[in-house]
Amino acid sequence: MLISAYDERLAEQLLSYSAELKAGQNVLIQLNGLNGISLVRALAKKAREIGANPFINLIDTETQKILAEMGDESYWETITSVEGLPVMQKMDAFVGIRASENIYEQSGVSRKANKAYAEKFLHPVHMEQRVKKTNWVILRYPSPAFAMNAKMSTSAFTEYYYKACLLDYSKLDQAMKPLEELLRKTDEIHLKGNGTDIKLSVKGQNWIPCVGKRNIPDGEIFSSPILDSVNGTITYAPSVYQGKPFEFVTLNVKNGVVQSFDSSNNAALEEILSTDEGAKRFGEFSFGTNPIIEKPMYDILFDEKIYGSNHLTLGQDYDEASNGNKSAIHWDLVCIGADVYFDGKLVRQGRNWLPDELKGLNP
Repeated sequence: MLISAYDERLAEQLLSYSAELKAGQNVLIQLNGLNGISLVRALAKKAREIGANPFINLIDTETQKILAEMGDESYWETITSVEGLPVMQKMDAFVGIRASENIYEQSGVSRKANKAYAEKFLHPVHMEQRVKKTNWVILRYPSPAFAMNAKMSTSAFTEYYYKACLLDYSKLDQAMKPLEELLRKTDEIHLKGNGTDIKLSVKGQNWIPCVGKRNIPDGEIFSSPILDSVNGTITYAPSVYQGKPFEFVTLNVKNGVVQSFDSSNNAALEEILSTDEGAKRFGEFSFGTNPIIEKPMYDILFDEKIYGSNHLTLGQDYDEASNGNKSAIHWDLVCIGADVYFDGKLVRQGRNWLPDELKGLNP
């Protein structure tokens, strides 16, 4: 049985620390793309050592593309009612491994098909059941294609990947506590940088520090803006959503609603923003704090954790830090290196925190 030593360490962290898996519990291990089979083997072995019950779901990306292209509302409603919800409702934990060799595989899927999938399957099965009612964790898996997006050799990227994923999250947790305390006292946040000048209110909102429990690699603290408080312009780093690449996205916002936009792919952006009413509003605001991750690589599980970054997310909010926005989409767009003001005081200049109590977050 071929299992790498790195994957054995990662499986231990994912199940024991992130998912907090216990004997007798059910865990769904889902591999999207067959590249990460070594990690699946390590997870299955570790789950049985714990005394838990692993359920294995292997998804071929080419087959998934066919279903995405040809699926309609009736099809996804059937999948949700027959397999999706009944299975997820029996799970205590979920580990999702995204191991596609080509992140643009579904770039040709139509807006109508994406909407049907999002509303009839993704939202009820994952956003409502998995996110809210299981101990879940999701991650990518390294590959030559993944390394190419990061503009690194495969060996260098693989080493970087495990370094970022196997970060000492307990140490990061301690470094983030002063930021959490300060954010809970803050009413207004102002981001100002290249192509970005935007203000939002977080008065009274909850803040959730993320230190290795849900997304791997981890390192962020998130909340959500008061729904109608977002005003100004924000420019984001490169991103991929629904298989569609964006070299940049700029949004002009008034009273919490996107009024106009520009991007490298305006037709695709317009389709995403037209998904539903909540798609033009923001459901999350976050600070990235992983000291290993320093540049975008077209992968949001990495990019949203970039130190000195923020993401102001279009679409669905999270219950833990809700602002009432509901949508079939949740698109974490990342703004890197903007100056940050808390209630008018400069606290982060570019990517470096200035107050002494926050300097532990600087790499």
